[in-house]
Amino acid sequence: MAGSNDDIRALIRTIPDFPKPGIQFRDITTLLLDGPGFTATIDRLAVGIAGKPDLIAGTEARGFVFAAALAHRMGAGLLLIRKHGKLPGATIAEEYALEYGTDRLAMHVDACAPGARVELVDDLIATGGTALAAARLIRRAGGELTGASFLIELPALGGADLLRREGVVVKSLIAYD
Repeated sequence: MAGSNDDIRALIRTIPDFPKPGIQFRDITTLLLDGPGFTATIDRLAVGIAGKPDLIAGTEARGFVFAAALAHRMGAGLLLIRKHGKLPGATIAEEYALEYGTDRLAMHVDACAPGARVELVDDLIATGGTALAAARLIRRAGGELTGASFLIELPALGGADLLRREGVVVKSLIAYD
């Protein structure tokens, strides 16, 4: 997305060696505490989305924060994608790989009508497993994935490239090497 977004970057705190030595954790809670900074973040994410989506999909849990605000800003519905077993009613699920094992994401079977235009939103794209599983769920439901928008991208971990290989248009405001 256009622009340096240095003002938003300045609101994100880096915590070294969390959750383990060698990891530089990008803590967005400091951004969320800043009203003008959070508003600017949502506005800039919205500008990067082509057309008007019917739904903004957010993945549990921090993705819900950005997806809800963006859905409100764009006048779209909010599609919640949760960890398997957290939603009542009939769901569809998608398994994805973790560092050691697998996990599953789910959404209600009736949450996304066939042909609905859906933008996937999350706070961060790292290895891409969660985002790819969410994208596959949306497509399995018949949704048209308009793209995936992230506040933060960690390019060295390859998640954005993984999504691009699946034909997903990926946008992020900030990249950390």
